[in-house]
Amino acid sequence: MPELRSRPVAGIPPVLATPDEFTRAAAQLAAGTGPFAIDTERASGYRYDDRAFLVQIRRKGAGTMLFAPEGCREELTSALAPVLNGAEWIIHAAHSDLPCLGWLGLFPGSIFDTELAARLAGFERSNLGTMVAELFDVELEKGYGDADWSTPELSEELRAYAALDVELLLELAETLRDILAEQDKMDWALEEFAAIVREHAFDTAPQSPTWRDLKGLSTLRNGSQLTAARAVWHQRDAIAQHTDTAPGRILSNKTLVEIARCLPTSHSELARIKGFPRRRKGAAARWMAVLNQARATPPQKQPRVQSAPKPVPSKTIWAKDYPELWEVFQEIRSEIAQLAKHLGMAPELLIRPATLRAAVWAKVGVCAGKRHRGPNSVAGTIRQPDDVAAFLRAEGAREWQIEMTAPIIVDGLF
Repeated sequence: MPELRSRPVAGIPPVLATPDEFTRAAAQLAAGTGPFAIDTERASGYRYDDRAFLVQIRRKGAGTMLFAPEGCREELTSALAPVLNGAEWIIHAAHSDLPCLGWLGLFPGSIFDTELAARLAGFERSNLGTMVAELFDVELEKGYGDADWSTPELSEELRAYAALDVELLLELAETLRDILAEQDKMDWALEEFAAIVREHAFDTAPQSPTWRDLKGLSTLRNGSQLTAARAVWHQRDAIAQHTDTAPGRILSNKTLVEIARCLPTSHSELARIKGFPRRRKGAAARWMAVLNQARATPPQKQPRVQSAPKPVPSKTIWAKDYPELWEVFQEIRSEIAQLAKHLGMAPELLIRPATLRAAVWAKVGVCAGKRHRGPNSVAGTIRQPDDVAAFLRAEGAREWQIEMTAPIIVDGLF
């Protein structure tokens, strides 16, 4: 039975929150050896953006440090950047942590992503808790991932949970290195890790969202609805920024879209919409005023429904309108799935599903109707076998993925 570990073996580290503490801890980390195990805790469910409110770092010979950046972000960067930048980091699910670390001016020279490594190695479940339990027979304390990490004073339980996230990360990386080497997949992993580092090399600040990014917006069908969605989104965003509150805690995306769809004309109609914060004082009056202002927008100033043809039709349209062409894709996908099974990994690691669909459509799409061969379409960009590898490379496929999948795609298309 796995050992339940609810606190680090060396004890629960304190939270470091002042410039002097940052400087002393950075010197201690610099005196250690080997790569840095790094994790972050964020609070996007509570705060406006996805910035880090806690940074956990562990290094051999230095121990585990917990850094609280809020209020001293520039000072944290000044202390840690000279030590961390350009070094090797061990990180679990790097795509989720590297952006907020980049906002702090912290960038790795190279990484070893234990989550991705586990998937490449064929583990069915690659979350940290499962990996540690399976490989080290240690069960880590769970249940605090969704906590409000922006709380100024973190409880002992939260500090223990955060420290445990890097407690065995260095050992996990070493074990996975050995497994990948035994499977002759280490070169593949290094390609993937290098691509992730390049992808996040310019994450210096959060990207500003726009109302066009609103999930569910495509379900709105006319200018009046889009005008309402735009107005409500901008008001929600202004409140969220001013109060440093997650936008979804003010109005969920689903509720916002439903308001725009229904276009209520009274407080009572608005209050009946599912998810609307009817008990929040002044909410109905505030949002009704926004809707009334949007309603006054002249038709010529209303946003238009965006209906530009996509480079590749949706799976539904492809299968319905062009079943013979869809069958070509299905056969190629099946062959790649068989190869993935032989290699002991998920098919999407061999090639992204969207990339595979694009590659097939780039050849067979010339047989489709004109409405799916518009200026944005990829149809016709693959004309001969040699085009396949170049197309995959342009779509972001790694060289090892191209080597594995291009022959299958060529055989299926030519």
